Amino acid sequence: MSDETETRPRDRTAEGADTSAQTTRPAAPEDDLVPSQHTLKVGRKTLHYTATTGRVVLHEEVYADGVYQGRRAKAQVGLTAYTLDGAPTGRPVTFAFNGGPGSASCFVHLGLFGPRRVAMGDVGALTPPPYAVVDNPETLLTVSDLVLIDPVSTGYSRSVEGEKPDPYLSFKGDIDSVGEVIRYWTSENDRWGSPKLIAGESYGTTRAVGLAEHLQSRYGMYLNGLILISSVLDFGTLDFEVHRNDRAHALYLPHYAAAAHYHGKHEGRSLQDVLAEAEEYAARDYPWVLSRGNRLTADERAEAVSTVARLSGLTPDYVDRANLRIEHWRYYGELLRDQRLTVGRLDARFTGHAASAIAERMDADPAMDALVGPYATAYNHYVRTELGYRNPLPYDVSSEVAHKAWKFKEFEAKPIYVLDLLERAMRQNPHLRVHVAYGYYDGATPYFAAEDALAHLQLPDELRANIEHAYYEAGHMTYVHEASRLQQSKDLAAFVTGCAPTG
Repeated sequence: MSDETETRPRDRTAEGADTSAQTTRPAAPEDDLVPSQHTLKVGRKTLHYTATTGRVVLHEEVYADGVYQGRRAKAQVGLTAYTLDGAPTGRPVTFAFNGGPGSASCFVHLGLFGPRRVAMGDVGALTPPPYAVVDNPETLLTVSDLVLIDPVSTGYSRSVEGEKPDPYLSFKGDIDSVGEVIRYWTSENDRWGSPKLIAGESYGTTRAVGLAEHLQSRYGMYLNGLILISSVLDFGTLDFEVHRNDRAHALYLPHYAAAAHYHGKHEGRSLQDVLAEAEEYAARDYPWVLSRGNRLTADERAEAVSTVARLSGLTPDYVDRANLRIEHWRYYGELLRDQRLTVGRLDARFTGHAASAIAERMDADPAMDALVGPYATAYNHYVRTELGYRNPLPYDVSSEVAHKAWKFKEFEAKPIYVLDLLERAMRQNPHLRVHVAYGYYDGATPYFAAEDALAHLQLPDELRANIEHAYYEAGHMTYVHEASRLQQSKDLAAFVTGCAPTG
């Protein structure tokens, strides 16, 4: 933002006394995008591309008593766009972001989509700081231009000086502002004629679905595809606390079984065999058991306790004392308690030393601990030294401002739910295709809960056929697991090409 100010004369009384200090007003902010040229070797080919990074200014149209007063700057939103040099007109473009709400886009940016990625290692072989940034020949740039977006209060994105961020820290405010970034970039870069996709991770999938309906209804911007990584479209599938939600307890069980299998609790069995049993029990018998309450007979309860304990890797005594209802924050502290280890929530493959061996819940997520440092360090280095963008603000990877101030006023007294928006978007635009990616070890948005939500979409068969599913032996950030990253990159390239064959 410019430091220039506009100055107004001081007011004086009749006696000539100075009545006020000098009044200043910040100059209107302007886009500060910085372009740079790069190359990337992909097999025998060399890609020449332009990276453009910085902040764009969002404006609102102002009316007073029904009279149009013009446009007023309201926020500065950070983004990085990658466009292939010399590409044909109509090349696809994918807009991507992370979730939170309050997370910056550096994770999908430097983990999966971008032409450069962070090299951090994986479980059992994490690299020490500082962390290298290396070429990513599997980048989605091979088939689509990319625009990585940091919503307001994340990354370098902020409300303009003198304004509160609150209007953007809500479900609708967030969608309106990110939607305006997409519309603005599309118009400024003459890309209305390009196939367009939106990719989100975690809460970013909630945002992506809301954006699909919003962009189509508000601007007539019809999309070709949605990429939903570690999705959450019905928060009722995750919420253990509201009205003792037995649905969530059942839907988490297959994830618990996956975590238990990874940590040696199902010796001699394959992961798929364990998941098949857990899914069948979670879909049929477990909901019935929980619905019976104290009407269960002693034999029925004993059988249920034994089954849940065996699948989850916990002791029968713990499952019995938990009344057959395992809460996930407690689970990650309990599974390896005998080893004084905590299991990761974002990725159950990770473990860390527990601060207290008798704590009821995990004190910190070892998966998050492993991820934040590499991605924050790599992005701060990359944006300055390679992309040439320098901003004195801290790059806010996980925004405390957003976490504290975020409101879901649109969903008061009910779970956050966007399946109806996805149904509307797909009915409105029957060409819209959806790719859903699941990680078995993801405890933030467990795969079986996401499956269940999508199974309840009220769509005709021909539209349900537009949804495809991909599964990985990975966690919430599927791409941290190298084999999954390689396979997921192939899957996404195939999906984009199928959505937008002109690419």
